[in-house]
Amino acid sequence: MSANEDQEMELEALRSIYEGDESFRELSPVSFQYRIGENGDPKAFLIEISWTDTYPQTPPIISMNAFFNNTISSAVKQSILAKLQEAVEVNLGTAMTYTLFEYAKDNKEQFMENHHPVHSAASISNIISVETPNTAPSSKKKDKKEQLSKAQKRKLADKTDHKGELPRGWNWVDVVKHVSISEISHVFLFPTPSVLGFLFLIMENL
Repeated sequence: MSANEDQEMELEALRSIYEGDESFRELSPVSFQYRIGENGDPKAFLIEISWTDTYPQTPPIISMNAFFNNTISSAVKQSILAKLQEAVEVNLGTAMTYTLFEYAKDNKEQFMENHHPVHSAASISNIISVETPNTAPSSKKKDKKEQLSKAQKRKLADKTDHKGELPRGWNWVDVVKHVSISEISHVFLFPTPSVLGFLFLIMENL
């Protein structure tokens, strides 16, 4: 029987055995994954087995490079692969994918006895860092709004109309107060048309 015929028979057997098994995944007709352990189990790991063109007369390729294993140290992975390779040598020449998966299931605790979760760069990059809010008191004090005295408030109230609005031009007198005497005298001694218009507008709104 040729290697292709052996592989076809083993493929049919695997599909039949693992039908409905969520831990089993067929990546392609010659590549398979199996999760050893339940979801959420800190000691669960994933094995991937790929057949070469001459499998089962030659060993399959066994890998633990799946992202699922990113918290398992390289030393533990190498230890598991070494033990699986021993099982490959014993079963060389026969359909062994099912045997290897079951062997890993039966020896899960022994395989993972030295397991201590590690955080790889890939897993750390997936952690969303939340910036801690700055709770330190601000060095800048909020500027206090200028408080008006009762007299100032009353004076302001007297200037407003029945709608609470100030009449147009109510603060022009204050503008005039900031003009120096020399400027005022200059205005009256040498008035220009624009200045005369400005003064007329002031007088109209007083």
